[in-house]
Amino acid sequence: MKKEAIIELEKIFKLLGNKQRLIILELLRERSYSVSEIINSLGMEQSAVSHQLKLLREAQLVETEKRGREVLYGLSDSHILILLDNALKHVSHTITGNVNDTTRQVKQEKPKKG
Repeated sequence: MKKEAIIELEKIFKLLGNKQRLIILELLRERSYSVSEIINSLGMEQSAVSHQLKLLREAQLVETEKRGREVLYGLSDSHILILLDNALKHVSHTITGNVNDTTRQVKQEKPKKG
């Protein structure tokens, strides 16, 4: 993996390591929301929501769309959803201890040390 890609991955994973940002991303999975709608839906302070949206926007995880006087925030593309879905599957796997077929296949494909 290229050094540049590793640096970008590190930035994204640091952003995703924040509970407030994860909650906002989960909300935006449904549809685009205005800042006031996010505040009302999540019960967060306006300054906290605005700060988290700014960071997510700078990382190109969310984008804005202006509708009249209102600015709507939405996910930039489906890649973040795929990443979140896979992370949720992993969390579910670790919580329940269930090993799915994909996990078995990956384990079988790993080269043995020796």
